[in-house]
Amino acid sequence: MAEQQQQRSLSAELQELVLVALGAVPGALLRWQVALHWADRHLLVNVLGAALLGLLAGLPAAPRRQLLVGIGFCGSLTTFSSWMVDAMQLISAGQIAEAFGLIGLTLGLGVGAAALGFWLGQRLRLLKLPRSEP
Repeated sequence: MAEQQQQRSLSAELQELVLVALGAVPGALLRWQVALHWADRHLLVNVLGAALLGLLAGLPAAPRRQLLVGIGFCGSLTTFSSWMVDAMQLISAGQIAEAFGLIGLTLGLGVGAAALGFWLGQRLRLLKLPRSEP
C-alpha cells in the first residue's frame, strides 16, 4: 500500500513538473525577446507578470493553471534579481535618484498591474464561466 502511495505521489509530482516546464519555456522565450527589443525590459516583464498573476489570483482556484501559468510562465518571465542588479548598477554609477526611481516605478506599476489583473479576474469570476483546467 505504501509503495502504491509513493508511486502515485511520484506520478502526480511528475505531472506538476511537466506543467511548470511547459509554462516556463514560453515565459523565458518572451523574456528573452523583450530583452532584445526594449530598453526597459525588466520593468516591462515584471509589470506584465504582476498583471497576469493578479488575474490568476482573481479567478477561481485551478491548481494546474497556477502551475502552468503562475509558476511556470510568470516565474520565468519576471525577474526580481535582474531588476535589483539594474538598481545596484545605477547606484554604483552615482545615479541614486534614478535607482530609487526605478525601484519606485516598478513597485508602483507592479502593484497597480496586479490590482488591475485581480479586479479583472474577479469580474470574470462573476460571469461564472465554466471552470477549466489548466
